[in-house]
Amino acid sequence: MQQPAMLYGTAWKGARTTALVVQAVLAGFRGIDTACQPKHYRQELVGQAIGQLKTRHGINRDQLWIQTKFTSLDGQDLSQPLPYDKGAPLAQQVRQSFETSLKQLGTDYVDSLIMHAPMRTREETRSVWTEFESLVKSGKVREIGISNIYDVDLFDWCFETFEIKPSSIQNRFVEEHLNFCAPILERLAQRVKEGHPMVRLQTFWTLTGNPQILRQLSPPQVLTFPESRARLKTSAQVLYYLLMTACRWPKGMITPLTGTTSKQHMQDDIEVIRAVAESSVGDGWKGEEKEMEDARKLVEKYIWSD
Repeated sequence: MQQPAMLYGTAWKGARTTALVVQAVLAGFRGIDTACQPKHYRQELVGQAIGQLKTRHGINRDQLWIQTKFTSLDGQDLSQPLPYDKGAPLAQQVRQSFETSLKQLGTDYVDSLIMHAPMRTREETRSVWTEFESLVKSGKVREIGISNIYDVDLFDWCFETFEIKPSSIQNRFVEEHLNFCAPILERLAQRVKEGHPMVRLQTFWTLTGNPQILRQLSPPQVLTFPESRARLKTSAQVLYYLLMTACRWPKGMITPLTGTTSKQHMQDDIEVIRAVAESSVGDGWKGEEKEMEDARKLVEKYIWSD
């Protein structure tokens, strides 16, 4: 299963995690992001949701795209039980964390495994990645990636050094982090031009980190996509749609994460996914051409102004 166009994020959901994941999948989401980090995620409740989706709703594991993360000790709450032995060698910590993820999720593989952040040193980062590569070769992991990487030199080093290249980069999407990750997007776009497989930039805080853009991007008239019957009617929907299809980067390179707890917003996000599936960089929708073009220019002005 390919990485979906948008992912449902499960951080900070607490005891509501199971119900919200089930609600998101029933709304139409198929990609779920979690982490082996009890500090912010209830990964075992994501596993309960996966089980309920199968037994109560007939949605099987292979119909879902599941992503989890290895979180180093720097990102863990040491006052809570840890998902691995903190005294074990780093490679064993990765392996133990992954086995914990499989057990909690109730699955024998994950679609994507993410390094939650670069390690303190390049040597440690390479050690974690080498273990990730062994998990890919074992068939238990389909793709691997890295999160919270804002050092462009380190980013370049990763792609030059790693045997198996990252399939995803997951970063905070705000201006203070590399101007909305522009240097990273430029490098990823260049790799596509050179014939390499597309690497996705998974963005979080896409809406919550950019209220000023949403205020400027006043809601358009309803935009309709005849084949899918998708309707875009909010500023948030239009921002997601433009980032995913019609800005300067190759279509599909930006994969937003949404962690909404609102049923209506989940449905709105699914409308965006349907519109993206129908679009071909700006010409899949009908009508309101000038309004959408004005919105695209406004987004690029506020996000990637030169």
